[in-house]
Amino acid sequence: MKEEKGVFVTLKKNGELRGCVGLPLPRFPLGEAVKKAARSAADDRRFHPIKKEELEEIDVEVTVLTVPERIEVDDPEEYLERIEVGKHGLMIEHRGRQGLLLPQVPLEQDWNCREYLEGLCKKAMLRPDEWKDESAKIMCFEGQIFKEGNIPTN
Repeated sequence: MKEEKGVFVTLKKNGELRGCVGLPLPRFPLGEAVKKAARSAADDRRFHPIKKEELEEIDVEVTVLTVPERIEVDDPEEYLERIEVGKHGLMIEHRGRQGLLLPQVPLEQDWNCREYLEGLCKKAMLRPDEWKDESAKIMCFEGQIFKEGNIPTN
């Protein structure tokens, strides 16, 4: 809990997203990073802030990230061979914009690798095919996912 880690906290109510915010780079000890991300996820600007009365209905998912590493390719089509859907989370930096998708997102959306890259671009408010631009910086990371209530009771 004291080691610096990147982390995302996802909050869902009745299976619907209510907040997802994180700190992709390891700048805080894990315990502190989870607290910061959870507070921010509860106030995710895409949704109404979560009220205290809702907390009993909120499911929490914490994704602990490895440090993102740039994927070096000679031809952008190589991304399709190098990225493992369901294993790799992705980040893009291009034309002053950034986007990030967690490893579980393409599985939840039933995306193939090309659709995953297109979704990443859309998240960064880029055209869906801008992952092919040679100046686009694509990074991958892995995530260890902890979900509320997923511990087996034997």
